[in-house]
Amino acid sequence: PDLPPRPPHAPIRFRKNIPTAWVSITMTEGKNRQVRKMTAAVGIPTLRLIRSKIEAINIKDYQPGELKELSQKEIFKLLHLQI
Repeated sequence: PDLPPRPPHAPIRFRKNIPTAWVSITMTEGKNRQVRKMTAAVGIPTLRLIRSKIEAINIKDYQPGELKELSQKEIFKLLHLQI
């Protein structure tokens, strides 16, 4: 995928003998480091973790550090409230 480069202070560990692949995981509730633990358990260490969506709000096209003011409708979606 077309992704921004990693910051220089956070390099990705490249491993010559371990194949790499992109995996998409959809979760409804995440626990502390759950994705990293799940992939490590099946022998595929997570080298880079990218969040593309939070609830119904797509954050895929945001740049690192970019802010967006949420509409009232988006806030209600995050709080699971009806308008």
